[in-house]
Amino acid sequence: MSPPRRPGPSVRTRVREVRNGGAVVREDRLATEEPLEIRCSWPGVDGHRVAVTMRTPGQDFELAAGFLFAEGVVGGQEHLHTVAYCTDTNLTPEQEFNVVTVDLAGPPLRHPAVRYGGLAGASSACGVCGTESIDDVLALVASFPTRDHAATPPPVDRAVVHGLPDRLREAQRVFDTTGGLHAAGLFTAHGEPLVVREDIGRHNAVDKVVGARLLAGATTAVPVLAVSGRIGFEIVQKAVAAGVGLLAAVGAPSSLAVDLARRAGLCTVGFVDPERFVVYSAPERLGV
Repeated sequence: MSPPRRPGPSVRTRVREVRNGGAVVREDRLATEEPLEIRCSWPGVDGHRVAVTMRTPGQDFELAAGFLFAEGVVGGQEHLHTVAYCTDTNLTPEQEFNVVTVDLAGPPLRHPAVRYGGLAGASSACGVCGTESIDDVLALVASFPTRDHAATPPPVDRAVVHGLPDRLREAQRVFDTTGGLHAAGLFTAHGEPLVVREDIGRHNAVDKVVGARLLAGATTAVPVLAVSGRIGFEIVQKAVAAGVGLLAAVGAPSSLAVDLARRAGLCTVGFVDPERFVVYSAPERLGV
């Protein structure tokens, strides 16, 4: 029997394209969407499920580490013992690369709850209001013992902000062939990319770039996080947890996202293109 094959970021498919009154059958590529189960273990506690997310395969270890970082389960690379695909004998070959176990060096800073999302993953009927959600995030970030959020991020020039969508787009290799992925990137104050990742989920892309820095032993508190699409509450949550100074997007933010950003002092910028952008919070970071 051949060993299980790790799924790639895209798959081939046959399509019928209709154009100018005619039709042609050709090959196309689709962005891969597969579930990823994240498990967590620590001394004395066996691996158990803490989250399931639909993602594009690739950088799965970064995704798992970034997710646990944003949830306050780990505070830095020193809390991670190993990150590996699960080898349970009851998993089928198709499942083997869809389960990642993060083994912690010690007890978690915050015990992870089984969920299908982050702090904003509650249902609309659970009785949690927006203000309580913001308070939860700010309290969580304040409890991080090993993260340096005290340093003031360096200022970012307006010209750098205008150029972020193009810099992000340049690194979207899988989007070029599928047109179906979001992207997130961490940048210096001069607009130089530090790490860019793609995923079918906006939140996953952010977890991947933060996880990449975490696994490399580098600070996550960089000047700029740029994302494709819109800015939702969970994107701001992850930006605040990472300690970035400015969050930029080609789309609009939500009301709760802006409320959290304002209270956390995060500069949020939407509708970014070469001609304009709109600043929703902490405009002093851009001198506007």
